[in-house]
Amino acid sequence: MQCDIRQYFPSIDHALLRAELARLIRDDCALELCDRIIASGVGVLAEQYDMQWFPGDDLTAAFRPRGLPIGNLTSQFWANVYLHRFDHFVKRDLKCAGYVRYVDDCLLFGDDKTQLHRWRAACIDALAGLRLRLHEGRAQVYPVTNGIPFLGFRVYPTHRRLKRRNGVNFQRRLTALLARLTRREIGLDQLHAGVLGWINHARYGDTFGLRRALLCQQIIPA
Repeated sequence: MQCDIRQYFPSIDHALLRAELARLIRDDCALELCDRIIASGVGVLAEQYDMQWFPGDDLTAAFRPRGLPIGNLTSQFWANVYLHRFDHFVKRDLKCAGYVRYVDDCLLFGDDKTQLHRWRAACIDALAGLRLRLHEGRAQVYPVTNGIPFLGFRVYPTHRRLKRRNGVNFQRRLTALLARLTRREIGLDQLHAGVLGWINHARYGDTFGLRRALLCQQIIPA
């Protein structure tokens, strides 16, 4: 079962994050610095957040400070801290032996479909306690033989395929980079960095043929 959290970074509640940090950090000076960094994210992603209401909320819930800037290194780390208790819930309370999470993308594995459906409902309730919502349409139970969409790939028991849109987006980006290089708006080092960044991601799937086709198409046009 795949669990993908809706609008994760815009939804992170500052009060709940601060409470979790205070539970882990005993140094007042460090916490004061955390407070300043957290406060800098107020309203940064407001336009990306669709107000979600949870049991017990009143109208003041709309004004709760929330959101972390995605580019901050602290945001990447705190995003994991925020879901730390959810990880323990899945492993200790649900006793899910096969659990994988990368930031807000989670996978739960089991041999019993009925049990997985119960876990789905339990995860929805647990995440509501963190003021988070699942993409319930995506949180479905299906066989691993169908392939699991995860981190830009579709993962099968025997191999990994890059998502089609990932290849299409890179092809468009490469065309744009080459056009900018021709106009001398960028140098070869920037083109090289852009290409290597994608290759380093795509190489974790069975993509040798795709990489060769996309790069040769641009370098040696038909």
